[in-house]
Amino acid sequence: MASTDIKSDAPGSGGGGGSDAVKQDDLAGLEAGLDALDAVHVHRTPVREVLLRKVLPPLLAVALVVVVWQLLVWAQVTEDYKLPSPSAVWDSLGDMWRQGTLLEVVWTSISRGLLGFLLSVAIGTPLGLLVARVKFVRAAIGPILSGLQSLPSVAWVAPAVIWLGLNDSMMYAVILLGAVPSIANGLVSGVDQVPPLFLRAGRTLGATGLRGTWFIVMPAALPGYLAGLKQGWAFSWRSLMAAEIIASSPDLGLGLGQLLENGRNNADMPGIFLAIILILFVGIAIDLLIFSPLERWVLRSRGLLVKN
Repeated sequence: MASTDIKSDAPGSGGGGGSDAVKQDDLAGLEAGLDALDAVHVHRTPVREVLLRKVLPPLLAVALVVVVWQLLVWAQVTEDYKLPSPSAVWDSLGDMWRQGTLLEVVWTSISRGLLGFLLSVAIGTPLGLLVARVKFVRAAIGPILSGLQSLPSVAWVAPAVIWLGLNDSMMYAVILLGAVPSIANGLVSGVDQVPPLFLRAGRTLGATGLRGTWFIVMPAALPGYLAGLKQGWAFSWRSLMAAEIIASSPDLGLGLGQLLENGRNNADMPGIFLAIILILFVGIAIDLLIFSPLERWVLRSRGLLVKN
């Protein structure tokens, strides 16, 4: 009996140990799999690959536009004074560079646009938070902000000139009236998309009032807020160009909008095309240098973009 008991116990004890070992191996495998899912493989993209994927395509697109443009000129689809050649626009750029006015003209508009945009952010951010968090304020001025956002910025140039005169204050007023509603509405949209669970968790941890706004609401609403900032810059730049074109004056200095209007007054089509290209270039450059890195940072911080 003793030997029988020993034999019967031996398989049971050995089987239990094997089962525990299998379970431990399974748990270890599961943990390793989860760690592999969480791990982000960071590698630096070679310079050659970056040039091929990000630099070459826009250069090819620009080259294609220039080729089509030149072909239209050679085909004489219209008169020369209506459609100048790329070389004529390039000569106009060279003339401004040799005269030392090119950088001054570009900087005049960029400095106005950036300063007006920063003022719009300083006003639109607290306004957007107020509208998003206070129901009475939202019911009172929420529809007004939406209406102002759809109103063309050029409509504000005439009253701004009458109110403030032909000066930089008028320019900034037009920028503010065009950009503040977009920034505020973007933040309102971002706050509306914050999960209620985040707010309840923040209140449980003591993040209420300004602390809750700073540590919970603003980080969670960052994607919508960033979209509002990007749209706000677009409105700022367009508002500024409209103001410079309509309210041109020697006292205001020469900006890109004034350069475009001077080309129209002088029937200088190469100058007009040059002004359009410079306005487009500045808009693209600001997006690539400021907003694209911010968007990548937001996506990366949320695990939606792998570092390269």
